[in-house]
Parts: sequence; C-alpha cells; structure tokens
Amino acid sequence: MSTVFEVVAEPSRRRILDLLLSRPHLVGELSEELGLTQPGTSKHLRVLREAGLVRVRQEAQRRWYELNPEPLAELDGWLQPYRRLWAQRLDSLEDYLEVMTEHESE
Repeated sequence: MSTVFEVVAEPSRRRILDLLLSRPHLVGELSEELGLTQPGTSKHLRVLREAGLVRVRQEAQRRWYELNPEPLAELDGWLQPYRRLWAQRLDSLEDYLEVMTEHESE
C-alpha cells in the first residue's frame, strides 16, 4: 500500500483533494473539473480511497466522493518543523523591512 506522501505526490490527486475540500463531488464532476476521462479519474480516486484520503457515499446509482482529512495529519506532522523555519525567516524579513522603512523616513 502506498504512503500518503506517495499518493499526494501526483498532481491530479492533489487537485482532487483540493476540489473535495469544498464539498463532496460525483466522479463525473471531478472528471470535468480535471479535464480527465472518467476511467482516469476513477483510478486516481481508487488510490486516494485505498490511502484513506477519500470516502465514498452511495446514494442510489450515484457515488459521492468526499475528503477524509485524518490521514493528512501525517503530512502535517512532517511539515511542522519546516513551518517553524519559514516563520523564523518571515519574522527576520519583517524586522529587516521595518529597519529599511525607518531609514527611508530619516
């Protein structure tokens, strides 16, 4: 089974997750938004479903795909140290810009 990292490395799958972030979608809606064939979209959805990132809810003949955000916690945990790094750099940039603004007003 693929890891969450491997699954979200594929751009079409990330786009599907982006679309599902707003609301559940039918496979046809996703195909249209992505510009992919329905079988191609279904393959991506199967991989996302197997990784636990997507749930399927069936209503009559329709299958609604919705985001399951829990597995994204693994990614979030991995990114945490990098967020601190960027926050420190942005703080340094803010300090630098304040100094530059003070020098310009003198």
